[in-house]
Amino acid sequence: MWYLIEGYDVADSLPARGAARPAHLARLTALRDQGRLLLAGPCPAIDAEDPGPAGFSGSLIVAEFESLEAARAWADADPYVDAGVYARVEVRPFRKVLP
Repeated sequence: MWYLIEGYDVADSLPARGAARPAHLARLTALRDQGRLLLAGPCPAIDAEDPGPAGFSGSLIVAEFESLEAARAWADADPYVDAGVYARVEVRPFRKVLP
């Protein structure tokens, strides 16, 4: 089943994001290579492709896991969590309809 993982950044998260980004992307790449990643990306804090120093307000990941518990465990082990990038993370089931 698909699960939506949404991380909400703390204020001024940009330096911590930058430091943890390679490890964060490595985990996403592993999901992609396993065919389990539907989409992933950050949410700019302002209406711009590159928010510059404004940074990001959070991230969205939709990936396949065997259970809600497995999705939560994966999210809890994210390098952005360890680095203090996220104030909170929500994980919930997701049902893809389109396209």
